Amino acid sequence: MQTTVHPVDEKLPLGRVTALGLQHVLVMYAGAVAVPLIVGRALNLPPEQVAMLISADLFVCGLVTLIQAMGCTQWFGIKLPVMMGVTFAAVGPMVSMAQSTGGHAGAGLIFGAVIGAGITSMLIAPVISRLLRFFPPVVTGTIITVIGISLMRVGINWIFGNPVGPTAPAVPNPEHLKWLTEAQAMAGAPGSALSPIPKGLAVVPTIPNPKYADLTGVGISGIVLLTILLIARFGKGFFANISVLLGIVVGGVITAAMGLMNFHKVAEAKWFNLVLPFEIATPVFDPILILTMTLVMIVVMIESTGMFLALSEMTGKKISQDELTRGLRTDGLGTLIGGIFNTFPYTSFSQNVGLVAVTGVMSRWVCVAGGVILIVLGVLPKMAMLIESLPTVVLGGAGLVMFGMVAATGIRILSTVDFKHNRNNAMIVAVSIGVGMIPLVAPNFRQWMPHAIHPLIESGILLASLAAVLLNVFFNGARGDTQAVINAARQADAH
Repeated sequence: MQTTVHPVDEKLPLGRVTALGLQHVLVMYAGAVAVPLIVGRALNLPPEQVAMLISADLFVCGLVTLIQAMGCTQWFGIKLPVMMGVTFAAVGPMVSMAQSTGGHAGAGLIFGAVIGAGITSMLIAPVISRLLRFFPPVVTGTIITVIGISLMRVGINWIFGNPVGPTAPAVPNPEHLKWLTEAQAMAGAPGSALSPIPKGLAVVPTIPNPKYADLTGVGISGIVLLTILLIARFGKGFFANISVLLGIVVGGVITAAMGLMNFHKVAEAKWFNLVLPFEIATPVFDPILILTMTLVMIVVMIESTGMFLALSEMTGKKISQDELTRGLRTDGLGTLIGGIFNTFPYTSFSQNVGLVAVTGVMSRWVCVAGGVILIVLGVLPKMAMLIESLPTVVLGGAGLVMFGMVAATGIRILSTVDFKHNRNNAMIVAVSIGVGMIPLVAPNFRQWMPHAIHPLIESGILLASLAAVLLNVFFNGARGDTQAVINAARQADAH
């Protein structure tokens, strides 16, 4: 008597499973490497360490994908075709942490918060699915929309120049800086009649920076964006799915031909190098930052719940409450592993869930193959250094698409919300997005508030999340509608 194997558990021939796994990797690759680039540069880490962040990220992506798709003990792994990647939801809070404390000190705070949030997420995984009633589509759609809008600032700064540092819109006059330096030296000389320079005295930027919004860089970003749009419009199937990656490749070729991309660091990088724990910074555990990252992980796990339920319906393999808990616990484990290897929080990648629907291939072993490919890429430093060497203007053109698609995903989820018969839903969305925009529009709004709560309120994503949950409870109560969550997840994956 033959035992029928479910399509999710079907083992495909090696050549086919490798090709399909590579397709999953290519679909998620641009999104996977974007977060370490954003956070590494926000921390002002050296290029070599940004490349290490990228390698660590790819390595952990692969490792956690193996755990999720294959299963690991009775505690971890949902055993569905899921690719794990670093979540964009945590970028806003991590960039805020990096701007408050830069360099290795800031990196240590971020990794400590990630480890703390990972441990907490594993502990609370069994109760997360019971919180679904607090996160209907009107809440999750609003949160994801604000995430996309918040990230757009990063993409725009990649195009025109960062708001601080060497590409700021204005720079101090060199003559004024020279005078201040000489005055400081004279004031510190023995017997000087000059009073010491007051602590904190600085020269205000007053002259335009010619490097800001350079038309050459803007043109390159425009070409990358146009390439992505043309491939998305005229490309078919697989090529349309990797339009962002192909746009970045075209931008890299153009900048290399123009002499704007330097390959000497790529040449110096090793061919092979193991990813080791705590290689960049030792974690520092700050309770407020851990709480902030835990709140992000709760939102991420609620989104993952919707993804898992949608994937269950898509593949026809029903999942139990215990299996759902194992999947969510793996989100926490992946985040813990991420912090240990000096990278970031992890979740299931929605574009790969969408790819399952597009291709019709349901085997989880395809994602296992994708995980192995990611691990191999993670131990190839030359690949990571090549990505780090890309000029930010190339990433800017792609960033508009990547981050805009996050916002579009939120809008698609909101399209499932009943605004016609329940006018309060519009109020929830309107006020929550407005609250979420406060840190973007008025970043110094917290200057007179207690410093201890700054990490909690400097992220528009967290403010919007709290506002949406509380307003939904106030207007709609806490009615559970699992099917609405599944439909919203399906809508999010309809790329």
